[in-house]
Amino acid sequence: MSTAPVSRGPVTADDVESAVRRAVGALREAEAADWDAKAGSLEWSCWETVEHLADDLFSYAAQLGPASPPLDREVPFVWSRRTPGGPANVVFADRDAGPAGLLQVLEASGALLTAVVRTAPATVRAHHVFGAADPEGFAAMGIVETLVHVHDVAAGLGIDWTPDAGLCDRVLARLFPHAPTDTERWPTLLWATGRAELPGHARLTRWRWYGAPLPDGDR
Repeated sequence: MSTAPVSRGPVTADDVESAVRRAVGALREAEAADWDAKAGSLEWSCWETVEHLADDLFSYAAQLGPASPPLDREVPFVWSRRTPGGPANVVFADRDAGPAGLLQVLEASGALLTAVVRTAPATVRAHHVFGAADPEGFAAMGIVETLVHVHDVAAGLGIDWTPDAGLCDRVLARLFPHAPTDTERWPTLLWATGRAELPGHARLTRWRWYGAPLPDGDR
């Protein structure tokens, strides 16, 4: 089924806050599940994937945080892996705190990104491998990471996860200018991140987003 864009407009700190809040609420329904199960099509476990997501949100906030954000590299934290093949993170959750503790780490990292996006001047630029981005770009990246990684984890934990179509539309417009605009928004975001088929469009085996600010009128 085709549909026109739902709620085209800027991606905001409120959108980050809402996405993370809904993600944490959905994942809390599965606290008793096996968090060491594989997360959808990823090679990581559900626990590792949520840690990776928390680390993404923290890292995006940190990248925007300095008075003069770096434009040629990441802020030089030390990343490490807890397991062979697992994600390289700065942020890890204490396993003894259980899934509730893991979700609190996710919530805290989301709050950091929300706060930084809300207070950083729109003129700020910071390095990202997919293009030096402004606060809106980092907000959109954090939301995409949240929506699609919770999709991965939901598959492993056996819970439902369907984000708001308007939010999907806004991050598609900001980061995926090549994505079709006449298709349903959530399936299109999954297609754009290599996770799903989309009728009439070849499945992507490689994908990326475009973090650099869009020219005026290109949304």
